[in-house]
This record gives sequence, structure tokens and C-alpha cells, in this order.
Amino acid sequence: MTDKKINQKNEIKKEPKKEMAQSVRGMRDIFNEDYYYYQGFFEKAQEVAMYYGFKPIETPIMEQEALWTSGIGEGTDIIDKEMYTLKTKGGDKLAIRPEYTASIMRAYFEKGMQSLPQPVMLYSYGPVYRHDNPQNGRYREFRQFNLEILGTEKSIADALIIKTAVSILKEAGAQEIIVDINSIGDKESRPVYIKELVNYYKKHIADLSPIDRERLKTNPLRILDSKDPRTIKINENAPDSIASLSSAGKKHFKQVLEYLDQMNIAYRINKNLVRGLSYYSHTVFEILETSGGTDVTPLAIGGGGRYDYLAKTLGAKKDVPAMGMAIGVDRVVEATWFKKLEPRIMKKPKIYFIQLGFEAKLKSLNVVEQLRMAHIPIMQSISKDTLGIQLAIAEKSGAPYALIFGHKEAIDNTVIVRDMQNRKQETIKLDHLAEYLKKLK
Repeated sequence: MTDKKINQKNEIKKEPKKEMAQSVRGMRDIFNEDYYYYQGFFEKAQEVAMYYGFKPIETPIMEQEALWTSGIGEGTDIIDKEMYTLKTKGGDKLAIRPEYTASIMRAYFEKGMQSLPQPVMLYSYGPVYRHDNPQNGRYREFRQFNLEILGTEKSIADALIIKTAVSILKEAGAQEIIVDINSIGDKESRPVYIKELVNYYKKHIADLSPIDRERLKTNPLRILDSKDPRTIKINENAPDSIASLSSAGKKHFKQVLEYLDQMNIAYRINKNLVRGLSYYSHTVFEILETSGGTDVTPLAIGGGGRYDYLAKTLGAKKDVPAMGMAIGVDRVVEATWFKKLEPRIMKKPKIYFIQLGFEAKLKSLNVVEQLRMAHIPIMQSISKDTLGIQLAIAEKSGAPYALIFGHKEAIDNTVIVRDMQNRKQETIKLDHLAEYLKKLK
């Protein structure tokens, strides 16, 4: 064989030069200062959540696919086209989490949390995945900070979730926050409203986009969230969900708004707000930062709602009333107003806050805010009304001190500070409470 033929043979065997692998579209490496900004935001959010009585939970990044398809529901963008799914060698159908709530509800039952004092207040943080079009502050792998309250139907839970989220965002640097809020009703009022909605859209079906016509069959509420210009125009005169609320639904929504008024949280009622997931009921909301958007468009940096009927769709024997929300951490960290927070050390609460009656509860979140600003975290059980039950929970928590805030104290602007060891207690003016507590051992 000649040298020429040998060289030709060697050239044929030569493998093509490989190109260095690139990150998947919509997914990023986070390092250097950005890494610490994410960590700093998480620690700040964790700290604020802890002050308000939330505890941590971390769920798997992968779950059974049925958990999401049952919980989120057909006719939603997440299920129809955004979820990452896979089949294992053993034949299991799994999905990478597109959101947290269904996992939290699954863990609530699997870990026996229903036997704990209710409500169970949890926070979580981590990446979620959706095959969406990458855009400003939105990626296919993105990070959320989540707040959940499970086990109470009371309106104070809705208010506490919103207040905690707003406090987190303000601590992170948000300057102009407004809450878009709506109520989409309960089991009694939802069918009535959906019927009105369907009848309305049938009159305009010729002007609906193809995807919205399909939603009319599978999930009519999602049409209210349509981004199609023609549908947006039609939605301006769509039926109002609030007008269809049951008496219980109206009372619940009214109380939520009263709490927001009491806490001076700016809000506006948005009748077309439904959020993108099927499990929502009663209160739904979005948090907007009006100074940090592009082209003068407010930037949505968080949102959530009540999901009282999720548990049964996942296979539970009974419903569990619950409320939750998620903050889009990437949008916060990339915003011009973000404070560029850095990681720091946390504190463990030593105060248990007991509230008795609606008047006290109405003012209680302002007391918590006062303590938070003084760096005094608390634990609390917002769905309990009796003193005995709350003292028993405080005893089990191991908190050395309890604050007792009832109707009389709310009127007098005082609070009772109780030493859980020797049972001694003292009445303190709210103006001096933080100073008094800081002196306790």
C-alpha cells in the first residue's frame, strides 16, 4: 500500500472536531456576584417569612406526572405545552416541577401534617421549569420563593400571605407596589359564573382566537387571561366574577380587602384576573412593581391565590382549605430597584403571638410588622380563636414568652407579655413592646 493511500485512510478515520456544549436555551449559570444576590434575596425572604411564623420545606424537583396533571388541570398552558416530562426505564411517568403548590399539598398528607396544629405555614425556595418562550425576567429554568398556609379557610390567611410577600419585596428594594386582586368564587358560585362566562363568549365566538375557542370547551376562565388583542377587547365587557359570589364568598373577599386597608397595602380590583392554574378559588392576586417594568409596563413579580379544592383532585378524601403565592426571584434580582442583598445569619423566634377575636386579628399583623422592624421574630397560630388552645400550642413550641392580644388590648393599644416558665405576665403598651422584649433573656 502506498503512503498516499495510507494517508487517505487515516483522513477518513479522523473524527470531526466537536464543538463545546452550550447551556440549554432558557437556562443559565449563576455565579460570582449574581449567585450571592440570589442567596441574599433568599435569606431576606426566609427571614421575613420566619418573622411572620412560616417554617421551611423542600420538595423534590421531580414528581409523578399525574400530580401536576391532576392538580394544575387541563386547558392550562403549563399542562398543554410547557411541562417537561420523561419516562423512566421502569415505565414511571415523571415531570420536572413546573410550580410548587401540588408538591406542597402532596407533602402535607404524606408527612402527616394534617395532625399538626393548624394551619401549617410553610415557605420554600428553588428552581422550577416550564418550556415557555424566554423573555424579560422569565426563563425556562427560573427560581421562586413560595409561601403556603394550609388548614384554614379564614380570610386572615389570605391577608397574611399578601402582607408577607409585600414585606419581602419592599425589603428587597421594591418602591412602588400595587396588588391586583379578584375573587373567582367557591364551589357554590363558580358554576353560576362559568355559565354566564360561556354564554357571553358564545356570542363573540367568531372574534375569539383559535386557542381561546378551544379554552371555551376545556377551561373558560383561562380566556380572561388571554394575551390575544381581539380577546382582550372582548374581555373588557365580560361578566364580573364578584357579582356572582355567594354570600360566604362576598364576606370572605370583603374581609381580605379590610385587612389590606388596615395594613395600608395599595390594591385594585381586577375583574379579569384569574391566574393561570385551575385549582384556584376565592382570592386570586398579582403583585406589580410599577417603577421597574419596561416601556412603562408594570412588572408582575409575584402572585397566587386560595386553593381550597386542590387536595381532593390529588386523591385526598377531603378538601384542605389553603392559600399560597410565589415570587419570581429572577425578576426581582434583575430589577433596577433591587438592593443587591448579601447573605447573612438568621434568628430563631422566642415569642409566640396569641390573638383573640376578629378586632384583635385585624390589628395583629401591624403588631407583627412593628416587631419585625425591631428584628423580633414570632410564631403564631392565626386560625385559632381560644386562649387555651393557643397557650397549649405555645407551650409545645418551646417559646419562652407569649404575647396575648385580645379585644381589650386592641382597644387599649396594649399587649400581655406572659412568661411561659413561671406564668407571670405583664401588660405593656404597644409603643414600648419592642423595647421591652429586647430586654428579656
